[in-house]
Amino acid sequence: SARRVPLRRGKSLRQSLQEHGLLQNYLKQHPYNPATKYFATSASVEPLQNYMDNEYFGTIFIGSPGQEFTVIFDTGSSNLWVPSVYCSSPACTNHNRFNPADSSTFIGTNDTVEIAYGTGSMTGILGYDTVTVADIDVLNQIFGLAETEPGDFFYYMPFDGILGLAFPSIASSGATPVFDNMMKEGLVAQDLFSVYLSRNGQSGSFVLFGAIDSSYTTNGISWIPLSAETYWQITMDSVSIGGQIVACSAGCQAIVDTGTSLLAVPNSALNNLLSALGASSNGQISCDTVSSLPDVVFYLNGQGFPVPPSAYVIQSDGYCILAFQGMNIPTESGELWILGDVFIREYYVIFNRANNMVGLSPLP
Repeated sequence: SARRVPLRRGKSLRQSLQEHGLLQNYLKQHPYNPATKYFATSASVEPLQNYMDNEYFGTIFIGSPGQEFTVIFDTGSSNLWVPSVYCSSPACTNHNRFNPADSSTFIGTNDTVEIAYGTGSMTGILGYDTVTVADIDVLNQIFGLAETEPGDFFYYMPFDGILGLAFPSIASSGATPVFDNMMKEGLVAQDLFSVYLSRNGQSGSFVLFGAIDSSYTTNGISWIPLSAETYWQITMDSVSIGGQIVACSAGCQAIVDTGTSLLAVPNSALNNLLSALGASSNGQISCDTVSSLPDVVFYLNGQGFPVPPSAYVIQSDGYCILAFQGMNIPTESGELWILGDVFIREYYVIFNRANNMVGLSPLP
C-alpha cells in the first residue's frame, strides 16, 4: 500500500462556482469545449475547463522537507505544476504555494513555462526538486512553479495543481513527466500504474504506482494496445445501444482520461446517442425512465465494455441528465471520444508503459 495515493472526492469547481453565483457568467464568457485540451495549437495548451467537473484529488509533497499540495492525477496531460510564492494572483493566495527557499534540494532554472487555459495563461518558471508521491521520492523532478494564474475563478479551484501522467511527447517545455522519472530511477517494480475510482460517495479511490492490486481484477483483465503514445489513446471499434451501433460505426479514437469527468463525444455523434436513449437535446431525461434504460457499450479491441445507466445518468436536484457532453473536433482529426471518470468508475484501469497498453477489469 506504500505505493498507493488515496484520492478523495471533493466538490467540483463547477459546484463551487455555482454556489458563489459565478457559474453562468463564467460559462457565458467561456463556452465549454473539452476537445481544446487535445487539439491545441501549441503543445502547451491545457484548458482548465476540462477540470470543472473533476472531483478526485490526491496529496503530494515537493521539496526537502516536503511542502504539501493537492493535485489532480491527470492521465490526459504530462506536466507537473503547482502555485509558487512568486505568484500574487488572487488564485494563488488561497492555495498552497511552493517556496524554493524552504527546500534544501531545490534547483532553479531560468526556463519559463506557459500553459494556456480557456481563461488566459498560467505562466511560471521551471525548477527541479524531490517530489514525493505515495512514499516514493522522485529525485530531480522538473516541475512548473506558477507565477501568474488568470481569472478569479481559479480562486475557487479545489486543488492546487496538476500532476500529468500521459506521455513525454505532449509535455510542455519538454519536461520529463513524474512517472517517466519513477521508471528511469527504478522506483517502481513494474512500469505501470493503476487507477480505481469509487462510485457514488464511497471512499477508497486510489492511484497505485508500479503494481496491479489483484483484489480489483477478479473479473479478469482485457488488454487494449495504444494507438498513439501521446495521451492514453486507443482505437474504438464502435458504440452500441441495445445491440444497435449508434456511433463510431467506422471506428474512431478514444482517450482514457482521469482528468475529464464525463464522457466527451464528437458533436456529430451526440444527437444519435441522446435520441437512442430518449433524452432531450440538452441531455435531460425523465428520472422515471432511468431504471429501464439500456447500457451504452463501447467496443474496444473486439470486446464490449458496457456502461450502465447508473453510471451515465447524473441525478441532481430532482432532475436527471446524461453524462455525455458534445465537443467540436477538427475534421481532419477524425472522431475522438474521451472516456472520462464516468467510464473509469466501472473499470479498474491499468496504464501499462512496459508494453503500451491499457488494461480494463470490470468492477463488481
